[in-house]
Amino acid sequence: MASPRLVAVQMDPLEHVNIDGDSTFALMLEAQARGHSLFVYEVSSLALDEGTVEAGQPMRTDVTALLRPVTVRREKGRHATFGEASRQSLRGMDVVLMRQDPPFDMAYITATHMLDHIHGTGPDQALVVNDPRWVRDSPEKLLVTHFPQLMPPTLVTWDVEQIRAFRAKWKDIIVKPLFGNGGSGVFRIKADDQNLNALLEMHFARSREPLMIQRYEPAVTAGDKRVILVDGEPIGAINRVPSGEDHRSNMHVGGVACKVELTARDREICEAIGPFLKEHGLIFVGIDVIGQYLTEINVTSPTGLQELERFDGINGAASIWDCIERKLSVQ
Repeated sequence: MASPRLVAVQMDPLEHVNIDGDSTFALMLEAQARGHSLFVYEVSSLALDEGTVEAGQPMRTDVTALLRPVTVRREKGRHATFGEASRQSLRGMDVVLMRQDPPFDMAYITATHMLDHIHGTGPDQALVVNDPRWVRDSPEKLLVTHFPQLMPPTLVTWDVEQIRAFRAKWKDIIVKPLFGNGGSGVFRIKADDQNLNALLEMHFARSREPLMIQRYEPAVTAGDKRVILVDGEPIGAINRVPSGEDHRSNMHVGGVACKVELTARDREICEAIGPFLKEHGLIFVGIDVIGQYLTEINVTSPTGLQELERFDGINGAASIWDCIERKLSVQ
């Protein structure tokens, strides 16, 4: 059995999670069952400073946060009991789980830069999951563009004429904000839809970010598959089916999770991207597959662990902690 570890979880308020669906909660339950001590903090409490300077030692940047010790239980209404919060160095932790939800904005990116200072498995370091550098360098909708052979036809641009030409070519398209999450702001625009210009005007009036445009894949009506990979290897999948009142399948907007098997094409996609994920410390990843196509590689705060265990009896949280503990054991 692995040695007990100190685990800090960077997340949105634990008080408000859905304990029957939240993957971070599943990871915390598994860590606690293994004897690890849990702490939570919100990203807004992070601070970077020069740290404690000892005589004869080089100056070292430190990262602290307002940590609350916590005990979790699968009991609605009292799923967490907190101790007194105190500001502590994250160098005193063994593991930091970076699990707050996007948007992937400058605040999110700044937090990854701060965590870079303490990430590692050596003395006075904490293993940050996923690796903050590669979370920063792997935004979900852009990472997938490094595997063009796996994608549907895709365009990323600010150029309105390029977007219009893409729609003229493919007729039925999906328009996505590049750094959103949970299906927010995702539109389907058909060939005869007169709202494209208004949508583009609205987006570019309030954002300097480009848009991602993809060909609409009719296979999405049968589901948008979430495949979960641990250290580059697939452990299972769930299917997310649109409700019928919305083209989106995200569970945040009413998509229904269903049991599904991994196909030969799913495994082919995982074999193509797995080595990259493993090499770059992206331990817990959820990819989205529609029909034959990879559409996103989610590395910030993937979900689906609890649904996978309900449908297939696969304890993904245990697989993730097995991987984390192996990496800690070689320090």
